[in-house]
Amino acid sequence: MFSSSVADAPLIREPLHAPVAHLIRGGVVEGIHYGSVVVLGTDGKVDFQLGDIEAAFYPRSALKPVQAVAMVRAGLPLDGELLSLTAASHSGEERHLAGTRRILELAGLTEDHLRNVPDMPFDPVVRDTWVREGRPPSRLAQNCSGKHAAMLYTCVLNDWPLEGYLDPAHPLQQAIAEIVEDLTGQRIARVTVDGCGAPLFSVSLHGLARAAARVTTAAPGTPEARVADAMRAHAEMASGSGRDVAALMRAVPGLLAKDGFEGVQVAALPDGRAVAVKIADGANRARVPVAAAALARAGVDPAALAEFRGEALLGGGQPVGCVRPARSLDPVVVPACA
Repeated sequence: MFSSSVADAPLIREPLHAPVAHLIRGGVVEGIHYGSVVVLGTDGKVDFQLGDIEAAFYPRSALKPVQAVAMVRAGLPLDGELLSLTAASHSGEERHLAGTRRILELAGLTEDHLRNVPDMPFDPVVRDTWVREGRPPSRLAQNCSGKHAAMLYTCVLNDWPLEGYLDPAHPLQQAIAEIVEDLTGQRIARVTVDGCGAPLFSVSLHGLARAAARVTTAAPGTPEARVADAMRAHAEMASGSGRDVAALMRAVPGLLAKDGFEGVQVAALPDGRAVAVKIADGANRARVPVAAAALARAGVDPAALAEFRGEALLGGGQPVGCVRPARSLDPVVVPACA
């Protein structure tokens, strides 16, 4: 179904984004979100595209399932909640902190070995509680701590040095880069540093969708299938309570979904249908309805996506509009947005 050959790296250029969502107030287009969207069919071919799906871009945390696959291929023995946490952008809830501590304990390490950036919990309610309690930022609370703990565990298992585990030249990061290229089917265009301090690999939006499809269509028991199964079974460990990406996986049976900062979303079904979204201005308010519209384009029942069709725009505390996918993506008129 999917070729394992690796193509050249995508071109680094100014993306040719297109309008993907409109901000409607009182029946008038008040604002426009630009971006790009790709929808793959079960045969791996592009069924729909909007904007620029081939330019190099940074998937941010939407690439974490691929990084988790790389670690499992390198011997990481985690499954279930802890493997889901490995691919997480978690909310900093106590279960996320406890899970990260458990991964470190399995590796014989402590929080002091982590080299991600100290931060407050991502979830605003949890963060407010931390502030009230006077708790300082910590590496454990930072939303990528599960991934970093798993990276360290993978290093221990392979006798790779712990020092410099975030260096792109480190054996761990070289192993991850190899799997990124394998699953996306293209060379990495550029490597920089993500917000947490880990290497960030630039591919194309098309390549990101292709990687998600390869993860969800892999044979049972493979590293890809183990990651997909863990994330779907423990969606809140890969995100958090109340997070839209977890709700999306619960709403659509078999769906694997992962978000990323700066308006990135990828999602794939077990039959290989996949979508990837990049919102040019990074707005979450556009990411969610655009991703839902892309999934509808992929054949997901629109009724299952109803709660993701766009947040209401308020005026005087009353709904007066919404954020709606552009007609080129979703031609259905939304009466509530009139």
